[in-house]
Amino acid sequence: MARYFLEVAYMGGRYSGFQVQGGTLTVQSEIDRAVSVLLRQPVETTGSSRTDAGVHARQNFLHMDVEAPLHPQFQYKMNAILPPDIVLRGLYKVDDELHSRFAATGRAYEYTLYTYKDPFMRDRGYYFPYRVDMALLQEAAAIVKEYRDFSTFSKRNTQVKTFNCTVMESAWRQEDGRIYYNVSANRFLRGMVRGLVGTMLRVGRGKLSMADFRAAIESRDCTNADFAVPGEGLCLMRVMYPEGVMEKILDVGKSL
Repeated sequence: MARYFLEVAYMGGRYSGFQVQGGTLTVQSEIDRAVSVLLRQPVETTGSSRTDAGVHARQNFLHMDVEAPLHPQFQYKMNAILPPDIVLRGLYKVDDELHSRFAATGRAYEYTLYTYKDPFMRDRGYYFPYRVDMALLQEAAAIVKEYRDFSTFSKRNTQVKTFNCTVMESAWRQEDGRIYYNVSANRFLRGMVRGLVGTMLRVGRGKLSMADFRAAIESRDCTNADFAVPGEGLCLMRVMYPEGVMEKILDVGKSL
């Protein structure tokens, strides 16, 4: 039995999230289907990050255990089976004990807003045609890095044992009519990025003072956060692992 990591990217608009859910179309269910068809046996993968409905990923990972050696053109054949909005970008041989979720040391997300009506951004950003103070957004983003307990920004019905996260990056930027929020941390809670974005936008719109923003974080009460921003603006950009734990298998992407 050998363990492999699958590096994937996808547009999440059609899916009810990443993780397999009975009776609904998800990114992972499509990947499992493609692997099972290709290997001619049922295969269940384990994902590193469970993105919500409509959320995209430029990089996400899954792992799978298989007995038979993989075909040299496994990546090419997988991409022929997968739907157009999911791509297998890489295949890696890893130690048998390396877990795609628990071995990850961090993740990075980007949230995109666009300020002018743009039909080409409809499924990959949040249309936000309102005046916003970028200096206030930046100040709020800097405050985020001062805290570790993010209970306020975790949706209910979660089974995590701790709400502590170490945020390494938290910053806003504005370019060509678009506004981006970039955040990276050792771990994220369910709904955390969208909760941060929605609540900070209230600060940037002058509807929430900086003192009130701090108070919301310190309240550890999710009713004080705004989770209303849509999933299509959110993208998982990167999943981080310790250096040297993955050995990329070469030539798997060559065509016939």
